[in-house]
Amino acid sequence: MSLHDDAVLVLKAYEDQPELRRAYLDHLSAHPDGMWKACEAGHLTASALVIAPERGQVLLTLHRKLNMWLQMGGHCEPQDTSLTAAALREAAEESGVAGLTLLPGGPVRLDRHPIPSPCNWHLDVQYAALAPAGAVEAISDESLDLRWFDYDEVARVADDSVVRLLEGARARL
Repeated sequence: MSLHDDAVLVLKAYEDQPELRRAYLDHLSAHPDGMWKACEAGHLTASALVIAPERGQVLLTLHRKLNMWLQMGGHCEPQDTSLTAAALREAAEESGVAGLTLLPGGPVRLDRHPIPSPCNWHLDVQYAALAPAGAVEAISDESLDLRWFDYDEVARVADDSVVRLLEGARARL
């Protein structure tokens, strides 16, 4: 199964945010290259909020280009076999945390946001990743900093998209 086909199946199974879900499916229908960074009309991305529930904390990255505290995530790559694989790969690469597992139940949220040309839009499929006990992070070259934040600190440092993702993930824990 192609990554495109996997994304369609994931989105069809996703029951929340019906208008945004429909927009994602319409985008993939209109753009066979809609999974890839080269699609100038926008493309799907995969991200994961790294959570340590036993500590009541999340690991955020200070994004190098955006200078914002965000969840781990990014573009799908040719080796990704699924959106979940892309989200888990991005989370592991950007956090340096070994042994991450995705929170069961598929994506937690969808978030569409504008980005500078030539891409125009990221259609982010957002997951949550559980960090193993004693997880140790390691900063990547895509990040200015990595830091664990208590749940109640997130709204002070991150944008509304990250706050909504945390709320959705906590509702599933």
